[in-house]
Amino acid sequence: MIIFRDYQTDIIVRACKILEENRFVYLSMQVRTGKTLTSLGIANRLIDVKNVLFVTKKKAMSSIQADNELLEPYFALTIINYESLHHIDGEYDLIVLDEIHCGGAYPKPSKRAKQVKELLAKNDPYVILLSGTPTPESYSQMYHQVYGIKNNPFSKYKNFYRFCDDYVNVTSRPINGINIKDYSKGSEDIIKAMAPFTINFTQKEAGFTTSTTETVLEVEMQKKTYEIAKKLQKDLVVQGKDEVILADTPVKLMMKLHQIFSGTIKFESGNAMVLDTSKAEFIASRFEGKRLGVFYKFKQELEALKSVFGDELTTELSDFDDFSHKIIALQIVSGREGISLRNADYIVFYNIDFSATSYWQAKDRMTTKERLENDVYWIFSKGGIEKDIYKAVTKKKDYTLNHFKNEFNKK
Repeated sequence: MIIFRDYQTDIIVRACKILEENRFVYLSMQVRTGKTLTSLGIANRLIDVKNVLFVTKKKAMSSIQADNELLEPYFALTIINYESLHHIDGEYDLIVLDEIHCGGAYPKPSKRAKQVKELLAKNDPYVILLSGTPTPESYSQMYHQVYGIKNNPFSKYKNFYRFCDDYVNVTSRPINGINIKDYSKGSEDIIKAMAPFTINFTQKEAGFTTSTTETVLEVEMQKKTYEIAKKLQKDLVVQGKDEVILADTPVKLMMKLHQIFSGTIKFESGNAMVLDTSKAEFIASRFEGKRLGVFYKFKQELEALKSVFGDELTTELSDFDDFSHKIIALQIVSGREGISLRNADYIVFYNIDFSATSYWQAKDRMTTKERLENDVYWIFSKGGIEKDIYKAVTKKKDYTLNHFKNEFNKK
């Protein structure tokens, strides 16, 4: 049986009041403060809730099920990942939408946002929205997170563009010589409008005192890796016996170099391969005997890790938690949210994502209220692109083509 922390009990009571008045609540609770368990506690307190649907990411499903079993609730729970929403059939009194900020794309709604809207229209349920970072890049991201909720504060607007009339300073910026409208300058009034429906809670308020130490380690890659990168940067094409590496646009050059410097490549044909396992070998040697959570970016990087770690490597959180000799490998974007690596000794980044959101979320996966120190290691290739990306994301800026043109591509 679960005993809620005092702050969780307080949030449960407050959230139930908001739900009874407005039918939806947004829990903006920072990572590791227990927003998943808190949402289940809210559902269990509402006497008219019998069937609950919890929509989340695939990696988080097992931990949610474990929490639910410990809670022993009065309601029946169905857990599904966003990719399977089209399979949902049935009626639900309450729907929990985890990591809802992932549905905040604009100006057009994403497929996920549209599916959520359809789901809510069919059920007319209570709705609990969950996120540790509701608007990580722009306040404009809020609109499509809530537009499927009937009484959301922006419901009078026919679409995002009309919402912008009152809430966004729409500007334009040139991209490849064409002026493109920029809808990112959302007003703080968006957050003010959401305030009556939102409960904010931070790690500091929860009593977290964890400090995180980040260490950058550089790896000398194989000679052939640098030769391929140099030729591609000079000629924009590398012709092999059966495959071609083509970088005929600045964006493709940036992406291809990002892959190559970590030892993998995706060819023009769509095929991919591991070029260099130096990073994986370095991790195996440097962290021998340690329980690691390893984050990678490109699919072939997982293959590089498998070739070095073999059966010690898993991609399933349950295996990692159950077996002390296991090392878990997670793709950065899919693993940065909704999971806990509390059993890891260290988090190791095989590569780095262009997104500042990925940086801040993924490196916090070990944090718990009881843990005092986190050690995070970044494995960068000597002379590679990763340091420039790190420089941008640590300043809460996404690494963009402009960064690449102004910094790395001049080297």
